[in-house]
Amino acid sequence: MRGFDSVGSVAKEKRRGAFSRRKPEDAAVPSRAAAPEPVTAQEPPVEPPALVEPPRPSLVEPPATDADPAPADPPALVEPPKPTLGLRRPVSAPRPASTATTAASSLPPVPAEPSVPAEPSVPAEPSTPLPPAQPATPAAPPAPPAPQAPPATDATAVPATSAPAVEPVSAPTPPAYASTPLPPSAPRPAASATTAAPAAAPDPRTQVHTGRIPVRDLFPVVPGSPHPAKAVVGEVVPFSATVFREGHDQIGATLVLTAPSGAVHREAMRLVAPGTDRYSALAAIDEQGMWTWHVEGWSDDWGTWLHDAEIKIGAGIDVELMLEIGARLMERSIADADGPASLAEVAAALRDETRTPQDRWAAATTPTVRAQLQEHPPRALVSTSDEVPLKVERTKALVGSWYEFFPRSEGARKTADGWVSGTFQTAKERIPAVAAMGFDVLYLPPIHPIGEVNRKGPNNTLTPAPGDPGSPWAIGSKDGGHDAIHPDLGTIDDLRDFVAEAGRHGIEVALDFALQCAPDHPWVTEHPDWFTQLPDGTIAFAENPPKKYQDIYPINFDHDPAGIAHETVRLLEQWVDCGVQIFRVDNPHTKPVWFWEWVIATMTERHPDVMFHAEAFTRPAMMQTLAQVGFQQSVTYYAWRNTKDELAEYLAEVSGEQAAWFRPNFWTNTPDILTEFLQFGGVPAYKIRAAIAATAVPSWAVYAGYELIEDVARPGSEENVDNEKYEYKERDWARAERLGTSIAPYLTRLNRIRSEHPALQQLRNLTVHWSDDDGVLVFSKHLDGRFTPSGEPDTIVVVANVDPHSVRQTMVHLDLAALGLEPGSTFEVHDLVTDQVWEWGDDAFVRLDAFVEPVHILHVRHP
Repeated sequence: MRGFDSVGSVAKEKRRGAFSRRKPEDAAVPSRAAAPEPVTAQEPPVEPPALVEPPRPSLVEPPATDADPAPADPPALVEPPKPTLGLRRPVSAPRPASTATTAASSLPPVPAEPSVPAEPSVPAEPSTPLPPAQPATPAAPPAPPAPQAPPATDATAVPATSAPAVEPVSAPTPPAYASTPLPPSAPRPAASATTAAPAAAPDPRTQVHTGRIPVRDLFPVVPGSPHPAKAVVGEVVPFSATVFREGHDQIGATLVLTAPSGAVHREAMRLVAPGTDRYSALAAIDEQGMWTWHVEGWSDDWGTWLHDAEIKIGAGIDVELMLEIGARLMERSIADADGPASLAEVAAALRDETRTPQDRWAAATTPTVRAQLQEHPPRALVSTSDEVPLKVERTKALVGSWYEFFPRSEGARKTADGWVSGTFQTAKERIPAVAAMGFDVLYLPPIHPIGEVNRKGPNNTLTPAPGDPGSPWAIGSKDGGHDAIHPDLGTIDDLRDFVAEAGRHGIEVALDFALQCAPDHPWVTEHPDWFTQLPDGTIAFAENPPKKYQDIYPINFDHDPAGIAHETVRLLEQWVDCGVQIFRVDNPHTKPVWFWEWVIATMTERHPDVMFHAEAFTRPAMMQTLAQVGFQQSVTYYAWRNTKDELAEYLAEVSGEQAAWFRPNFWTNTPDILTEFLQFGGVPAYKIRAAIAATAVPSWAVYAGYELIEDVARPGSEENVDNEKYEYKERDWARAERLGTSIAPYLTRLNRIRSEHPALQQLRNLTVHWSDDDGVLVFSKHLDGRFTPSGEPDTIVVVANVDPHSVRQTMVHLDLAALGLEPGSTFEVHDLVTDQVWEWGDDAFVRLDAFVEPVHILHVRHP
């Protein structure tokens, strides 16, 4: 678009003829404004041959013959059409000149119109146009051109001194559904007996992507990616599309889903807001596997009739006509949309002229009839979008309560001779307590032999003492590598027994999968090409400046990528054989994305229930891409989002569009993460972070010791002092609960609330509300009764004081429509933490004492 300062220059160019709209390939065609060349009477001019429309796809050039006259100039090149888009040259654009040897299109050519003289000139003999070019046929060469007819003597003949002829416009091809053909814009010459019959013109509607009712911008999809959007069994997924049409008639939209079993589900879509043309529908996904879905846009003849008939019948205009149209719509609903037979009685009432028009109108617009027509609309002009895939995985890929512990610390004890490691057998004794808190995924750090070369000592020192266990992420020693179990923990059979015991308590075991090696890992000698060799002959160890990991060699995936990939699958298969189906992958962002895409696709094709959790604290692009290529879950930035504004923005982000591929897991802490909020916030901070994590997203996680408020950090870091990564940790769980210093009961309550309220097991149903205090966060999760086991709506409102050092009182302001309530209504809320009940409305007063209960978790009692 030109700026306003160029209006004058535009006018000047227009006067100079700069806007002739010629294309580069048409440069040989003279401008309409060009002065004509005078022609002498001794040289009669030849009328320009008939213009030919641009050729259509699959045009075959006829073979040349001796009888074909050689053109004076080569024909202008015609850009081939783009059949996938059905594009056509605008009628206002000049077309290239054609010659007798130019291949004809499947449409008959249109003769050139007589030209108009620009000014008087020397008269010349009038000429007759050449006959139109014959359609090309591959079976035989075209007939030779007919001899030129004698000069015309018609009084309407035009002198040859005219300017270039104005380009004729071809008659539009009538659509297949037209009852009569459209009249041509210019007369066509009669075909001779030897003229081949023109090929039938294709239906233009088959040459375009847009349907009769345009359906666009479908969601959920993964933008710019070939990978499908994702969901899980039991998830309620919002589907949407932009649907519109020309004119004022009303339209409808229908979501059509096809399950892997072939079952078809149809959901009526609703307009999101007037004027947006955006339609949406919610659908519960109930089957694992690859789904497909599309949206149908259609003309809503019933809705259009309701609008028009109400106006016309009320005004006494076309009354009988409108009532007859309504009756026929009732019959169409029965015949085409499985409408109830009772609609035939409505049709009869509409035609009953013994009743007043108002009575007949009333019979067709009762709430019952409206509902029936809404359920069984007589649809017309149905247009279908492209099919869109949706990958559906098992529920655990979205919903889970994770707990992490080091099996070597569970049952470990210190003796006069040093530490005695815990084992899988002693660690089994902790499983009932984890299950009692309501956790259903138990994550174990690496369980493999730990390297002895460059082993780290306590607090990441380089001087380990005899008996120091080292970091379990420094994998591999003389005792084996990634396919071995640390001898202190037990054997493969002990692991299988541990997994089975967890299963009996409703817990799945997740294993850490870290593709890195200690310097004495067997791979270092067996596959030295799998590592980065430095010029001095040494192997590069891992670094993340300023951090250095002298006890870990990273793998170089560019030297033997196929070998590494197949070995990875072999290792995973071994642990799947032990009953493990969840893998928490350490630092996947330091490995090539293609590698994970192939590994995850290979494993999930063999074992659909296997899932991978990405521990990738990195840049958003990498985190999002890892999720798109296959990771079922990911860590997030939740640990570093602490203020009201930070949390409100982040909750809206993770529950928004990216929820179609990125499934967040909110970790409150890890062996590597002890944020300042936790270091200095005390028990209130631990409650706040746990409550928000447990209610905002379907998956959350804590690392052992969280319930004991282990909040002392190593100076200058965000890690626990005396970190369990480098030493054994002995904890007295029972004593802490006796003294009341454990928040295990609070974590238990949170997990019970999660299990009892299906709204908290969804991700895409979160709404952030407003409070007048910058330290009070408000959000809700609502699930319609159509999708709950009880058939009743389930709504949770969370109000959190995110300042662990204060008492806050303020007003909160709720969007009641997001809670499934009518604006202005009143209702009861039940605090699931304190068991108190209040009456609320759009606006409510709250007081939150961080030292008593910093968070309200409120169940809305629907009237």
